[in-house]
Amino acid sequence: MIIVAENAGFCFGVRRATDTLERLIEEKREGELLCTLGRLIHNEQYCEYLASKGILELDENGLEKILETAREGQRVTIVIRTHGVEKSIQERLENEAQNNSNLTIVDCTCPYVKKIHKIADENSCESEPFYLIGKEDHPEVRSIMSYVHGQGQCFLNGEELENYINRLENTDFSVILVAQTTQKLTEWKKCQKILKKGFKNTKIFDTICIVTEKRQAEAMELSRECDAMIVIGGKESSNTQKLYQVCKTNCENSFWIQSASDLDLDKFGNAKKIGITAGASTPDSIIQEVKNVMKGIMEESFAELFAKECEENATKAKVYRGATVTGIVMAISEKEIELDLGAKATGVITRDQITDSNDVKLADMFKIGDTVEASVIEVSDRDGIAILSKKKVDGLKSWKKMAEYCESKEVVSAKVTEATKGGLVAEIEGVRVFIPMSMIGVAKGADISGYVGTTQEVIVTEVKESPKKVVASMKLVADAKKKEAKEALWATLEEGMVFEGPVKSVVPFGVFVDIGGADGLVHRSELSWKKFKNPSDIVKVGDVLRVFIKALDKENDKISLGCRTDEDNPWNIFKGQYAVDDVCEVKVVGITSFGAFAEIVPGVDGLIHISQIADQKIENVADVIKVGDVVNAKIVAIDDEKNKVSLSVRALLPKAEPEAEEEAQVIDPVDADPAEDAE
Repeated sequence: MIIVAENAGFCFGVRRATDTLERLIEEKREGELLCTLGRLIHNEQYCEYLASKGILELDENGLEKILETAREGQRVTIVIRTHGVEKSIQERLENEAQNNSNLTIVDCTCPYVKKIHKIADENSCESEPFYLIGKEDHPEVRSIMSYVHGQGQCFLNGEELENYINRLENTDFSVILVAQTTQKLTEWKKCQKILKKGFKNTKIFDTICIVTEKRQAEAMELSRECDAMIVIGGKESSNTQKLYQVCKTNCENSFWIQSASDLDLDKFGNAKKIGITAGASTPDSIIQEVKNVMKGIMEESFAELFAKECEENATKAKVYRGATVTGIVMAISEKEIELDLGAKATGVITRDQITDSNDVKLADMFKIGDTVEASVIEVSDRDGIAILSKKKVDGLKSWKKMAEYCESKEVVSAKVTEATKGGLVAEIEGVRVFIPMSMIGVAKGADISGYVGTTQEVIVTEVKESPKKVVASMKLVADAKKKEAKEALWATLEEGMVFEGPVKSVVPFGVFVDIGGADGLVHRSELSWKKFKNPSDIVKVGDVLRVFIKALDKENDKISLGCRTDEDNPWNIFKGQYAVDDVCEVKVVGITSFGAFAEIVPGVDGLIHISQIADQKIENVADVIKVGDVVNAKIVAIDDEKNKVSLSVRALLPKAEPEAEEEAQVIDPVDADPAEDAE
């Protein structure tokens, strides 16, 4: 059995880079030079493919020449490799591109590597050494260390780190620790413990790629259950090296190859279960090629053993009902074929036990001397004739294949033949398969007739022997793709990023918004500056909101979003338009026993105290002013701490000349809330 690891091969960063370069190759203009700065990825075969397409691979000297070519007027596009480049080179290329329209820079640095660049740039300083666990001469490590301010130190493993710490006379200072994105997970955890033991003050950033973690964990589990492991990847690939170390720990028969041509088939002996995994820079085509070679070898070995067994059985001259026999075709007619079973018996297979098609000629399917495997239906010892069925054996093989698909969870193609009330009926390699409604991925009661005649990707989830039944799922395939897209999105997310997305659901504590493959929560406190009782009062499912990322919780897969900004804060809008002594037109929105509340701008109300409504004493506010009235008022006080405003209508009235005019009062509106006190 061959099992290919689910996360084998291209990671998000590598696939993003190769897809980008493939697009650039298609869009390449006549006379344009297309180059990669260093090896785009650590894979010999892929780099040879790029060279065949005319893509130049630049080193430091080549970069100088190509920049000079661009200055002379030739169009040049330079792609920065997935591992990134040193900060000085990055800045120089960006400056050159800004000043030369003939030069285009396409940055394909992996987002996870970019993240470490940012950590190094923003956190390192002279007083805090920056420690990195990784291979010092690796291009990714060189690019990271170029962003370090102050002392930067690289350690290959925990042993090097521990030896270095033990030589220090003083460890009473703070240090920063990160890891190369492809670092071995067990080694990374070991280094964290060593650092915490050696220093009191540590800042540890988890920088190992999510996919790398999953790939290593998967390799660990797979290598424990397999007789042999094949690890595919370039010899310069750091993450492939870590995968090989993980597999070798659990499975002695682990082999590191770059392509199928490196396979030494003699080393696999009698291995019955072989696992295959691959580094992040390994193309799918190479993984498939290795799988096909190993699958062919295992099937060939099985065939040899089977032929030997048949030969031994033939010498025993035993042909009985239910037995599976192998014979040589010695006669072909329109209705049947005859087999020499080598056991003093002749096997006969009629057309209906070979195929259901009436259009196929048996002479086109077989020729004299062919080897055919069949199941014995009836035996006549007197005549020396055995009636056989090829369809039965073929069905058993297909059934066995379904069991293998179920165990491996391999994605296979299914041709949909029928739609029923309960789901879809399909065929996989001639076997009838049922896809329940719940595993199609559509709403209950949806019309599924449109799937008939189409080919769908499915995963076999259940194989029952009695009664024979195969169940498959389209939804698992869709969910896996969605999960992959979600992981790809997470790799690019940063706090402060802005999105526009639809509201997926509304709950009492906020709303969930789709930001392009992942849902984030806008807490009710971040939803609006307006007062509301329930989020459903101001937003509904399907509404598109402009949101920004407030916080990311990678460990718990949570995204906190914000919707309110300082720009739309009603208080800021009010302060930007008005000041004390300004006159504004306001609308009365509430009446209380001590005055009236009036809206100045949407979201900001001011209090007109009862003493500031008229130039004479009044007993009942409602006798003078009513809800809905629009009046001019003067701003007499602004409380920034409590976001309160005091207004006066009286201050704008013509002043009489009484013997003793009552002085205008500026009343603190206490903490009155117009929504609670208005009548």
